[in-house]
Amino acid sequence: MYKSNVNLNLYKTFYDVATYGSISLAAKKTYSSQPAISKAIKKLENELNVTLFYRTLNGVELTDYGKDLFTYVEKSFNNLLTAERRIIEDVSLTKGKLSIGMPSNIGSFYLFESIMDFHKEYPNVEITIMTGSTSKLMELLESHRIDFFIDTMPVSTKNTELIIKELTSVNYAFISKKNSKIKGIKDIHCLKDLVDKQLILPVPNTANRLDLDSLFFDQNIEVEDVLNIHTSEMIIGAVKQDLGIGYVIENLIDSEIEKIEIEEELPKVTIAICYNEDYLTPSSRKFINDYMEGISI
Repeated sequence: MYKSNVNLNLYKTFYDVATYGSISLAAKKTYSSQPAISKAIKKLENELNVTLFYRTLNGVELTDYGKDLFTYVEKSFNNLLTAERRIIEDVSLTKGKLSIGMPSNIGSFYLFESIMDFHKEYPNVEITIMTGSTSKLMELLESHRIDFFIDTMPVSTKNTELIIKELTSVNYAFISKKNSKIKGIKDIHCLKDLVDKQLILPVPNTANRLDLDSLFFDQNIEVEDVLNIHTSEMIIGAVKQDLGIGYVIENLIDSEIEKIEIEEELPKVTIAICYNEDYLTPSSRKFINDYMEGISI
């Protein structure tokens, strides 16, 4: 039977060096000496009989063995931090942390008011909001760097421990700059009127673009003058420069742009929450139950 006396200090040193990408920086951040850090890494490498780091001119890089080990070590330390938070935070929330993930386009209109209300009620709870793609948010959640995330459906995962619940639906809309100089923009009333217009759309093969392309296909509409942009913020920025007609979530419309009324019903998108109930802390559980409409856990 395999037996091992795990030296957590060695793995903490490995974690620090991998995180900072430098022995000297890890030593500085942890108030240790470089020789002590190097000695600990060498000892761990000897115990595991593998090389964990490549030495470079700018610091260190993880080897394939190091990358594999770091995946488990990072999760382990984040598990410990989550456990610590659950113990330290009390029901009155006189201290604690709340970490939320969401795409930037959703964050600009969804939950901000609730977050501010929560902050006013519990000012000593430190709030962190992290943005990114669905895959990035999923990675942050599974490594316990965020408590939960909000995203548009579909949200798919093979992790059976995660819970995904639908929250609400929002509409998409075509938009233009107010008082746009685009020729014929006042004559747009249906999808076919967009054929000869400069369109600013989400990049192909994204969920929202696929829904729109399907609608175009069903009506035998081919659009060719298309500027593909990855983020809603950049689409709106291009529209404000009067570069074309954009396609974004209706909730993002502000005073500088206006909705183009289309006869056809445009696609909707569902916003969902994803979390692991076993790792929710008092702060995150309180926020979800009391400050998010239509959901309780």
